[in-house]
Amino acid sequence: RQHDLYFVAFDLLHLNGHDLRDMVLEERREILAGLIESDSRIQFSETMPGEANAIYHLIDTAGLEGTVSKRRDSKYRSGPTTNWLKTKSFTESEFELLGVERERGKPAFALMADPGTRKYVGSAFVSVNREMRERLWKRVQEHAGHRPRTCQSGRRRRVKPGIKARVKYLRGEDDLRHASLQDFWDDG
Repeated sequence: RQHDLYFVAFDLLHLNGHDLRDMVLEERREILAGLIESDSRIQFSETMPGEANAIYHLIDTAGLEGTVSKRRDSKYRSGPTTNWLKTKSFTESEFELLGVERERGKPAFALMADPGTRKYVGSAFVSVNREMRERLWKRVQEHAGHRPRTCQSGRRRRVKPGIKARVKYLRGEDDLRHASLQDFWDDG
């Protein structure tokens, strides 16, 4: 399938052998904007001035993955900084529970599958309250399936088909990323 690809440029750190990282963001972006031709596959990312919550709402409503906010007067610095902030968008979907992975002293994970194919799509952190967690462990025991040959450690428990779950995860990914179990129920 043919796709039109575009490169969206938002910052310029080096140009013709010159290090621009000590310039403030606004100056670097001004240089960058002057380099990009109109009607090009390279596009300039325009700023979105305004109140952060309102901008995030627009990004989320449009179904985008998130946004990066930078201080206009900041110089580029590698590593952690308070000069920029990445805000991610999450979505929720329904999946089928394949099993759980539990190991003493570590977070538990629900192993999730596409409800139509039962193909594994990733794991979701079990972050539900204690009552729901205990209900989940009970369901897993009641619906226990055969342990896969590839997993002999005992950390993973497979369940028979029939348990659905609602999972919150990072938008824009094919597999579950930064996922957490929100709820589960018997399908039937």
